[in-house]
Amino acid sequence: MHPFKHFLTVEKHRRLVRHYCFRLGLYRQGLTHDLSKFSPTEFLAGARYYQGTRSPNVCQRELYGYSLAWMHHKGRNRHHAEFWFDLAPVRMPIRYLAEMVADRIAACRTYLGDKYYPGCELDYLLRREANIPLHPETRDLLIRLLTMLRDSGEDKTFAYLRGLLRDERRKKV
Repeated sequence: MHPFKHFLTVEKHRRLVRHYCFRLGLYRQGLTHDLSKFSPTEFLAGARYYQGTRSPNVCQRELYGYSLAWMHHKGRNRHHAEFWFDLAPVRMPIRYLAEMVADRIAACRTYLGDKYYPGCELDYLLRREANIPLHPETRDLLIRLLTMLRDSGEDKTFAYLRGLLRDERRKKV
């Protein structure tokens, strides 16, 4: 059990996501990101299967064939594609897709540390998450955003995302 190390990893990740969400104007999402990780279901599993270089959910899944912590997490956090799946994938609102991009950058920076490289977020999606249930429009936009992140950097990608968020807000008015 590594509860303190797990807590520090979660907080490092949340701090990075908060930074990126604030850059996007998503203040509430930045402040509330991944709070479910402090629930007993998620936190105890995270402490038990902590490795520091990858999600504890992966270890739990390898040992048991599933991760209760992950099932709990994805059902409570709208920035995960699996939240938006019923009988078929549903298109994600831009504000949650933007948080997903922030989450992916933060996860890669947290777990890869000095080994982080531009494009690891896209590589991870294409290599390990090819079969996650994403609406085709959401998948296309996510790949476009992660490609932009790799090729043009955070500033350009975040400026583009802020424009998409403005457009989404205007449609609601």
